[in-house]
Amino acid sequence: MRAEAQAHVDKIKAALALLRRFLDWDRALRRLDELNARVEDPTLWNDAKAAQDVMRERRRLDEAIGATRAIETELNDTAELIEMAEAEGDEEMASEGTTALAALAERAEVDKVKALLSGEADPNDTYIEINSGAGGTESQDWAGMLQRMYTRWAERHGLKVELVDYHAGEQAGIKSATLLVKGENAYGYAKTESGVHRLVRISPYDSAARRHTSFSSVWVYPVIDDDIQVEYNESDLRIDTYRASGAGGQHINTTDSAVRITHIPTGIVVQCQNQRSQHKNKAEAYNQLRARLYERELAIREQAANAENATKTDIGWGHQIRSYVLQPYQLVKDLRTGVTSTAPSDVLDGDLDAFMAAALSQRVTGETVEVEDVD
Repeated sequence: MRAEAQAHVDKIKAALALLRRFLDWDRALRRLDELNARVEDPTLWNDAKAAQDVMRERRRLDEAIGATRAIETELNDTAELIEMAEAEGDEEMASEGTTALAALAERAEVDKVKALLSGEADPNDTYIEINSGAGGTESQDWAGMLQRMYTRWAERHGLKVELVDYHAGEQAGIKSATLLVKGENAYGYAKTESGVHRLVRISPYDSAARRHTSFSSVWVYPVIDDDIQVEYNESDLRIDTYRASGAGGQHINTTDSAVRITHIPTGIVVQCQNQRSQHKNKAEAYNQLRARLYERELAIREQAANAENATKTDIGWGHQIRSYVLQPYQLVKDLRTGVTSTAPSDVLDGDLDAFMAAALSQRVTGETVEVEDVD
Protein backbone atom coordinates (compact mmCIF):
# COMPACT_ATOMS: atom_id res chain seq x y z
CA MET A 1 0.00 0.00 0.00
CA ARG A 2 1.29 3.44 -0.96
CA ALA A 3 2.83 5.51 1.85
CA GLU A 4 0.09 8.16 1.91
CA ALA A 5 -2.67 5.56 2.29
CA GLN A 6 -0.69 3.67 4.93
CA ALA A 7 -0.26 6.86 6.96
CA HIS A 8 -4.05 7.31 7.00
CA VAL A 9 -4.53 3.67 8.02
CA ASP A 10 -2.06 4.05 10.89
CA LYS A 11 -3.83 7.20 12.11
CA ILE A 12 -7.24 5.50 12.00
CA LYS A 13 -5.97 2.41 13.81
CA ALA A 14 -4.44 4.59 16.53
CA ALA A 15 -7.76 6.37 17.03
CA LEU A 16 -9.62 3.05 17.18
CA ALA A 17 -7.13 1.62 19.68
CA LEU A 18 -7.58 4.64 21.94
CA LEU A 19 -11.37 4.38 21.66
CA ARG A 20 -11.37 0.70 22.59
CA ARG A 21 -9.00 1.33 25.48
CA PHE A 22 -11.04 4.24 26.75
CA LEU A 23 -14.35 2.40 26.49
CA ASP A 24 -12.89 -0.78 28.03
CA TRP A 25 -14.45 -2.56 25.06
CA ASP A 26 -15.67 -5.83 26.59
CA ARG A 27 -17.04 -4.06 29.65
CA ALA A 28 -18.75 -1.47 27.45
CA LEU A 29 -20.50 -4.18 25.43
CA ARG A 30 -21.76 -5.86 28.59
CA ARG A 31 -22.88 -2.55 30.04
CA LEU A 32 -24.80 -1.67 26.87
CA ASP A 33 -26.62 -5.02 27.07
CA GLU A 34 -27.53 -4.25 30.69
CA LEU A 35 -28.82 -0.78 29.79
CA ASN A 36 -30.85 -2.13 26.87
CA ALA A 37 -32.49 -4.60 29.25
CA ARG A 38 -33.28 -1.82 31.73
CA VAL A 39 -34.90 0.27 29.02
CA GLU A 40 -37.29 -2.63 28.37
CA ASP A 41 -38.34 -2.61 32.04
CA PRO A 42 -41.70 -0.73 32.32
CA THR A 43 -40.90 0.31 35.91
CA LEU A 44 -37.86 2.32 34.80
CA TRP A 45 -39.87 5.52 34.39
CA ASN A 46 -41.20 5.35 37.93
CA ASP A 47 -38.15 7.46 38.71
CA ALA A 48 -37.90 10.02 35.92
CA LYS A 49 -34.42 11.30 36.82
CA ALA A 50 -32.97 7.78 37.10
CA ALA A 51 -34.56 6.91 33.75
CA GLN A 52 -33.02 9.97 32.10
CA ASP A 53 -29.60 9.01 33.47
CA VAL A 54 -30.00 5.49 32.06
CA MET A 55 -31.08 6.80 28.67
CA ARG A 56 -28.21 9.27 28.57
CA GLU A 57 -25.61 6.60 29.39
CA ARG A 58 -27.18 4.18 26.92
CA ARG A 59 -27.14 6.76 24.12
CA ARG A 60 -23.48 7.66 24.80
CA LEU A 61 -22.35 4.04 24.81
CA ASP A 62 -24.44 3.09 21.79
CA GLU A 63 -23.08 6.00 19.76
CA ALA A 64 -19.45 5.32 20.75
CA ILE A 65 -19.66 1.58 20.06
CA GLY A 66 -21.58 2.11 16.82
CA ALA A 67 -19.11 4.72 15.58
CA THR A 68 -16.14 2.47 16.40
CA ARG A 69 -17.63 -0.51 14.56
CA ALA A 70 -18.59 1.63 11.55
CA ILE A 71 -15.05 3.03 11.26
CA GLU A 72 -13.52 -0.46 11.57
CA THR A 73 -15.77 -1.81 8.82
CA GLU A 74 -15.13 1.10 6.49
CA LEU A 75 -11.38 0.90 7.14
CA ASN A 76 -11.22 -2.77 6.24
CA ASP A 77 -13.37 -2.33 3.13
CA THR A 78 -11.40 0.66 1.86
CA ALA A 79 -8.02 -0.95 2.56
CA GLU A 80 -9.08 -4.05 0.61
CA LEU A 81 -10.27 -1.85 -2.26
CA ILE A 82 -6.92 -0.05 -2.42
CA GLU A 83 -4.94 -3.30 -2.35
CA MET A 84 -7.11 -4.72 -5.12
CA ALA A 85 -6.72 -1.55 -7.20
CA GLU A 86 -2.93 -1.55 -6.76
CA ALA A 87 -2.75 -5.23 -7.72
CA GLU A 88 -4.71 -4.50 -10.90
CA GLY A 89 -2.79 -1.30 -11.65
CA ASP A 90 -5.92 0.83 -11.38
CA GLU A 91 -4.43 4.16 -10.28
CA GLU A 92 -7.74 6.02 -10.36
CA MET A 93 -9.43 3.58 -7.99
CA ALA A 94 -6.40 3.53 -5.69
CA SER A 95 -6.41 7.34 -5.57
CA GLU A 96 -10.14 7.39 -4.75
CA GLY A 97 -9.53 4.87 -1.97
CA THR A 98 -6.72 7.01 -0.51
CA THR A 99 -9.02 10.07 -0.55
CA ALA A 100 -11.70 8.04 1.23
CA LEU A 101 -9.15 7.00 3.88
CA ALA A 102 -8.20 10.63 4.47
CA ALA A 103 -11.84 11.52 5.08
CA LEU A 104 -12.24 8.48 7.35
CA ALA A 105 -9.18 9.52 9.35
CA GLU A 106 -10.75 12.93 10.00
CA ARG A 107 -14.02 11.29 11.02
CA ALA A 108 -12.22 8.88 13.33
CA GLU A 109 -10.51 11.81 15.06
CA VAL A 110 -13.84 13.62 15.56
CA ASP A 111 -15.56 10.48 16.88
CA LYS A 112 -12.61 9.78 19.17
CA VAL A 113 -12.84 13.20 20.77
CA LYS A 114 -16.62 12.90 21.19
CA ALA A 115 -16.19 9.57 22.95
CA LEU A 116 -13.54 11.01 25.26
CA LEU A 117 -16.05 13.59 26.51
CA SER A 118 -17.67 11.33 29.08
CA GLY A 119 -16.65 13.06 32.30
CA GLU A 120 -19.27 13.95 34.87
CA ALA A 121 -19.39 17.61 33.88
CA ASP A 122 -18.19 17.37 30.26
CA PRO A 123 -21.64 18.01 28.68
CA ASN A 124 -22.09 21.23 30.68
CA ASP A 125 -21.69 24.89 29.80
CA THR A 126 -18.39 26.36 30.97
CA TYR A 127 -16.73 29.46 32.34
CA ILE A 128 -13.40 30.54 30.83
CA GLU A 129 -11.53 32.99 33.03
CA ILE A 130 -8.55 34.89 31.62
CA ASN A 131 -6.06 36.90 33.70
CA SER A 132 -3.08 38.90 32.50
CA GLY A 133 0.28 38.26 34.13
CA ALA A 134 2.93 40.73 35.20
CA GLY A 135 4.13 43.04 32.47
CA GLY A 136 1.54 45.77 32.19
CA THR A 137 0.30 46.63 28.72
CA GLU A 138 2.07 43.72 27.00
CA SER A 139 0.41 41.05 29.15
CA GLN A 140 -2.92 42.85 29.13
CA ASP A 141 -2.90 42.97 25.34
CA TRP A 142 -2.04 39.24 25.27
CA ALA A 143 -4.93 38.49 27.62
CA GLY A 144 -7.23 40.38 25.26
CA MET A 145 -5.96 38.27 22.36
CA LEU A 146 -6.76 35.11 24.34
CA GLN A 147 -10.24 36.39 25.07
CA ARG A 148 -10.82 36.82 21.34
CA MET A 149 -9.28 33.40 20.59
CA TYR A 150 -11.69 31.55 22.87
CA THR A 151 -14.63 33.60 21.64
CA ARG A 152 -13.77 32.68 18.05
CA TRP A 153 -13.25 29.02 19.01
CA ALA A 154 -16.72 28.92 20.57
CA GLU A 155 -18.31 30.61 17.55
CA ARG A 156 -16.65 28.10 15.22
CA HIS A 157 -18.44 25.32 17.12
CA GLY A 158 -21.80 27.03 17.24
CA LEU A 159 -21.52 27.77 20.95
CA LYS A 160 -22.99 30.88 22.54
CA VAL A 161 -20.65 33.25 24.40
CA GLU A 162 -21.58 35.74 27.11
CA LEU A 163 -19.18 38.17 28.79
CA VAL A 164 -19.76 37.72 32.52
CA ASP A 165 -16.97 39.89 33.88
CA TYR A 166 -14.54 42.33 32.26
CA HIS A 167 -11.75 44.58 33.50
CA ALA A 168 -10.15 46.66 30.76
CA GLY A 169 -6.40 47.11 30.50
CA GLU A 170 -4.83 50.46 31.20
CA GLN A 171 -3.83 51.10 27.57
CA ALA A 172 -4.91 48.00 25.66
CA GLY A 173 -6.33 44.54 26.18
CA ILE A 174 -7.74 43.36 29.50
CA LYS A 175 -6.63 42.82 33.05
CA SER A 176 -9.14 39.99 33.36
CA ALA A 177 -12.33 38.67 31.81
CA THR A 178 -14.71 35.76 32.36
CA LEU A 179 -16.60 34.20 29.46
CA LEU A 180 -19.66 31.99 29.85
CA VAL A 181 -19.71 29.53 26.95
CA LYS A 182 -23.01 27.72 26.42
CA GLY A 183 -23.53 24.61 24.33
CA GLU A 184 -23.16 20.84 24.24
CA ASN A 185 -19.85 19.60 25.69
CA ALA A 186 -18.54 23.14 26.12
CA TYR A 187 -16.67 22.22 29.32
CA GLY A 188 -15.50 18.87 27.95
CA TYR A 189 -13.74 20.52 25.04
CA ALA A 190 -12.38 23.55 26.88
CA LYS A 191 -11.23 21.94 30.14
CA THR A 192 -7.74 21.13 28.84
CA GLU A 193 -7.03 24.83 28.21
CA SER A 194 -6.48 25.65 31.89
CA GLY A 195 -2.94 26.88 32.47
CA VAL A 196 -0.47 29.60 31.58
CA HIS A 197 -0.16 30.71 27.95
CA ARG A 198 3.05 32.38 26.74
CA LEU A 199 3.42 34.84 23.86
CA VAL A 200 6.67 35.85 22.14
CA ARG A 201 6.56 38.72 19.63
CA ILE A 202 7.98 42.07 18.58
CA SER A 203 6.07 44.43 20.81
CA PRO A 204 3.84 46.97 19.02
CA TYR A 205 4.18 49.10 22.17
CA ASP A 206 7.99 49.20 22.14
CA SER A 207 9.47 52.02 20.05
CA ALA A 208 12.73 50.06 19.89
CA ALA A 209 10.91 47.07 18.32
CA ARG A 210 12.33 44.57 20.79
CA ARG A 211 11.09 41.04 21.38
CA HIS A 212 8.85 40.66 24.41
CA THR A 213 7.59 37.60 26.27
CA SER A 214 4.17 37.87 27.91
CA PHE A 215 2.15 35.51 30.09
CA SER A 216 -1.55 35.17 30.79
CA SER A 217 -3.47 32.46 32.61
CA VAL A 218 -6.63 30.64 31.59
CA TRP A 219 -8.87 28.90 34.09
CA VAL A 220 -11.75 26.69 32.91
CA TYR A 221 -14.52 25.40 35.16
CA PRO A 222 -17.98 23.92 34.46
CA VAL A 223 -21.40 25.41 35.03
CA ILE A 224 -23.22 23.05 37.39
CA ASP A 225 -26.96 22.48 37.71
CA ASP A 226 -29.09 22.36 40.83
CA ASP A 227 -28.88 18.56 40.98
CA ILE A 228 -25.23 18.81 42.05
CA GLN A 229 -24.89 19.85 45.67
CA VAL A 230 -21.92 22.04 46.58
CA GLU A 231 -21.56 22.78 50.26
CA TYR A 232 -19.93 25.86 51.77
CA ASN A 233 -20.47 28.07 54.79
CA GLU A 234 -21.74 31.58 54.28
CA SER A 235 -19.43 32.64 57.11
CA ASP A 236 -16.49 31.64 54.88
CA LEU A 237 -17.45 34.20 52.25
CA ARG A 238 -16.44 37.83 51.89
CA ILE A 239 -18.77 39.78 49.61
CA ASP A 240 -17.65 43.12 48.17
CA THR A 241 -19.49 45.48 45.86
CA TYR A 242 -17.90 48.00 43.53
CA ARG A 243 -18.61 50.09 40.50
CA ALA A 244 -18.60 48.21 37.20
CA SER A 245 -15.89 49.26 34.78
CA GLY A 246 -16.24 49.63 31.05
CA ALA A 247 -14.85 51.26 27.97
CA GLY A 248 -16.05 54.65 29.13
CA GLY A 249 -18.87 57.08 28.46
CA GLN A 250 -22.47 56.11 29.04
CA HIS A 251 -21.65 52.43 29.56
CA ILE A 252 -19.88 52.99 32.88
CA ASN A 253 -22.14 52.03 35.76
CA THR A 254 -22.68 54.81 38.30
CA THR A 255 -23.79 52.48 41.14
CA ASP A 256 -21.99 49.79 43.10
CA SER A 257 -23.71 46.99 41.17
CA ALA A 258 -20.66 44.78 40.53
CA VAL A 259 -20.13 41.95 43.02
CA ARG A 260 -16.99 40.10 44.10
CA ILE A 261 -17.16 37.00 46.33
CA THR A 262 -14.08 35.55 48.04
CA HIS A 263 -14.16 32.03 49.47
CA ILE A 264 -11.67 32.55 52.29
CA PRO A 265 -10.62 28.91 52.99
CA THR A 266 -9.59 28.24 49.38
CA GLY A 267 -8.79 31.78 48.23
CA ILE A 268 -11.17 31.39 45.28
CA VAL A 269 -12.39 34.76 43.98
CA VAL A 270 -15.30 35.22 41.58
CA GLN A 271 -16.89 38.38 40.31
CA CYS A 272 -19.64 39.57 38.01
CA GLN A 273 -20.52 42.99 36.61
CA ASN A 274 -22.37 42.29 33.35
CA GLN A 275 -25.81 43.13 34.77
CA ARG A 276 -26.96 46.56 35.96
CA SER A 277 -28.70 44.92 38.90
CA GLN A 278 -26.55 44.10 41.93
CA HIS A 279 -28.98 41.30 42.78
CA LYS A 280 -28.48 39.62 39.38
CA ASN A 281 -24.70 40.06 39.53
CA LYS A 282 -24.66 38.51 42.99
CA ALA A 283 -26.69 35.51 41.82
CA GLU A 284 -24.31 34.96 38.89
CA ALA A 285 -21.29 35.29 41.18
CA TYR A 286 -22.75 32.60 43.46
CA ASN A 287 -23.18 30.37 40.40
CA GLN A 288 -19.52 30.91 39.52
CA LEU A 289 -18.47 30.15 43.10
CA ARG A 290 -20.37 26.85 43.12
CA ALA A 291 -18.81 25.99 39.78
CA ARG A 292 -15.28 26.81 40.98
CA LEU A 293 -15.68 24.77 44.16
CA TYR A 294 -17.05 21.86 42.13
CA GLU A 295 -14.18 22.08 39.61
CA ARG A 296 -11.76 22.05 42.51
CA GLU A 297 -13.31 18.83 43.77
CA LEU A 298 -13.02 17.29 40.29
CA ALA A 299 -9.35 18.26 40.18
CA ILE A 300 -8.77 16.60 43.55
CA ARG A 301 -10.44 13.43 42.31
CA GLU A 302 -8.06 13.42 39.36
CA GLN A 303 -5.13 13.96 41.72
CA ALA A 304 -4.26 17.09 39.80
CA ALA A 305 -5.22 19.78 42.28
CA ASN A 306 -1.66 20.66 43.28
CA ALA A 307 -0.49 21.11 39.69
CA GLU A 308 -3.58 23.07 38.73
CA ASN A 309 -3.29 25.40 41.69
CA ALA A 310 0.39 26.00 40.99
CA THR A 311 -0.52 26.92 37.42
CA LYS A 312 -3.17 29.28 38.71
CA THR A 313 -1.03 31.14 41.20
CA ASP A 314 2.18 31.60 39.23
CA ILE A 315 1.66 33.18 35.82
CA GLY A 316 5.16 32.93 34.44
CA TRP A 317 8.10 30.75 33.46
CA GLY A 318 7.96 27.05 34.28
CA HIS A 319 4.17 26.83 34.32
CA GLN A 320 3.17 27.51 30.73
CA ILE A 321 1.19 24.84 28.86
CA ARG A 322 1.57 26.41 25.43
CA SER A 323 3.86 28.92 23.72
CA TYR A 324 2.84 31.17 20.83
CA VAL A 325 5.77 32.59 18.87
CA LEU A 326 5.03 35.31 16.29
CA GLN A 327 8.60 36.57 15.68
CA PRO A 328 11.17 35.83 14.36
CA TYR A 329 9.37 32.68 13.16
CA GLN A 330 5.77 31.45 13.36
CA LEU A 331 5.01 28.57 15.72
CA VAL A 332 2.53 27.49 18.38
CA LYS A 333 3.70 24.59 20.55
CA ASP A 334 1.84 22.70 23.27
CA LEU A 335 4.31 21.80 25.99
CA ARG A 336 2.23 18.86 27.32
CA THR A 337 1.56 16.95 24.11
CA GLY A 338 4.11 18.28 21.63
CA VAL A 339 1.40 19.29 19.13
CA THR A 340 2.52 22.24 17.00
CA SER A 341 1.08 24.62 14.43
CA THR A 342 3.00 26.82 12.02
CA ALA A 343 -0.06 29.03 11.54
CA PRO A 344 -0.39 31.10 14.75
CA SER A 345 -2.89 33.41 13.05
CA ASP A 346 -5.27 30.45 12.59
CA VAL A 347 -4.79 29.32 16.18
CA LEU A 348 -5.43 32.82 17.52
CA ASP A 349 -8.55 32.86 15.35
CA GLY A 350 -9.90 29.88 17.28
CA ASP A 351 -8.40 26.84 15.52
CA LEU A 352 -7.74 24.88 18.73
CA ASP A 353 -9.22 21.46 17.95
CA ALA A 354 -5.91 19.65 17.42
CA PHE A 355 -4.52 20.90 20.75
CA MET A 356 -7.69 19.99 22.64
CA ALA A 357 -7.93 16.52 21.06
CA ALA A 358 -4.32 15.67 21.91
CA ALA A 359 -4.69 16.84 25.51
CA LEU A 360 -7.91 14.82 25.94
CA SER A 361 -6.19 11.72 24.53
CA GLN A 362 -3.27 12.23 26.89
CA ARG A 363 -5.66 12.18 29.85
CA VAL A 364 -6.83 8.73 28.75
CA THR A 365 -3.44 7.18 28.01
CA GLY A 366 -1.57 8.88 30.85
CA GLU A 367 1.43 9.04 28.54
CA THR A 368 3.72 12.04 28.90
CA VAL A 369 6.16 13.33 26.32
CA GLU A 370 9.37 15.27 26.72
CA VAL A 371 8.76 18.61 25.06
CA GLU A 372 11.23 21.49 24.95
CA ASP A 373 9.87 25.00 25.01
CA VAL A 374 10.59 27.31 22.10
CA ASP A 375 12.79 30.40 22.37
